[in-house]
Amino acid sequence: MLMAKAASSRPADMQAPTMVDVANRAGVSAMTVSRALKDGGRVSRITREKIMAAVNDLGYVLDQSAGSLSSRKTGFVAAMVPSINNSNFADTARGITDELESTGLQLLLGYTDYTVEKEEKLIEAMLRRRPEGIILTGGAHTERVRRLLKNAGIPVVETWELPSKPIDQVVGFSNEEAMGLLVKTLARKGYRKFGYIGGTTSRDTRGSQRREGFVRAIEELGLPAGRLVSFGVPPISIEQGGQAVVSMLERWPDTEAVLCVSDLSAFGALMECKRRGMKVPQDIAIAGFGDYEVAAFCHPGITTVNVDCYGIGRQAARRLIQIIRGDEKKHEQEIILTGYRVVEREST
Repeated sequence: MLMAKAASSRPADMQAPTMVDVANRAGVSAMTVSRALKDGGRVSRITREKIMAAVNDLGYVLDQSAGSLSSRKTGFVAAMVPSINNSNFADTARGITDELESTGLQLLLGYTDYTVEKEEKLIEAMLRRRPEGIILTGGAHTERVRRLLKNAGIPVVETWELPSKPIDQVVGFSNEEAMGLLVKTLARKGYRKFGYIGGTTSRDTRGSQRREGFVRAIEELGLPAGRLVSFGVPPISIEQGGQAVVSMLERWPDTEAVLCVSDLSAFGALMECKRRGMKVPQDIAIAGFGDYEVAAFCHPGITTVNVDCYGIGRQAARRLIQIIRGDEKKHEQEIILTGYRVVEREST
């Protein structure tokens, strides 16, 4: 584990904007703001539009927690994951929960379905309850989310990536470099004609980064241009992995090694090759990403990249706790680099 420190982008004296701030910006009373946000009644359309413009400019979120909580301690933290049926993110959530267990803090979990629009709605809803901190998956967010979180006055930890413009804290790794390591590992085994299976959209930013890492590694090694197949909206299923490898082999029948965005798509590709009478790895090698349980226990076992999903959750929660228990107004920004490794199995 490596650690990098930088000056925090959050001003030391930053406080979350208040209803009074919104009222001053809109040129109305705090009571008028309260009416507009709570029920919209007895407020003209023009006034409400002015208030909502001020809300958006300031990144204000209506506080629906008990007004008597003068300590601002609500006893929970929030976390966002792309999916609740993905074992990688389930392990990350378990790591967060285990690290929080002895602190008395509880976890409120939301899933974004790989879309920044849904993430925005969830974050706004959670901020109304005033969590003491928030953990995010990835570094791609709407501008409004970035504004809301910067103004919330709570620690934020982005995970699973290395964002170019972190909001606050980061616990993650380079998906590009991890996929590049997989390519180079297989190239050392003699493979030269590589294919890559990924999704059809860029909403899974980690998948896009892995694809970029694949292309870059192929170029750096001077290998024939990679054969790229985009198939299905992320997250790619087992079935779609099977369909994608068929498409690849129809177009490039001499492909020697297929690298997949995840172990689920790799498992689908493996099963489809076996159904077609192809031997793995004798006729074609297959590798995935994530080290899912299925990769270890299928036959042949699938070569993959382990990124310590559980450890990411624990480290993210640990960093959040350090800030919550200390002086969150003066904390330094930290980028905690988590490890990854290639796990070689029979499929290559």
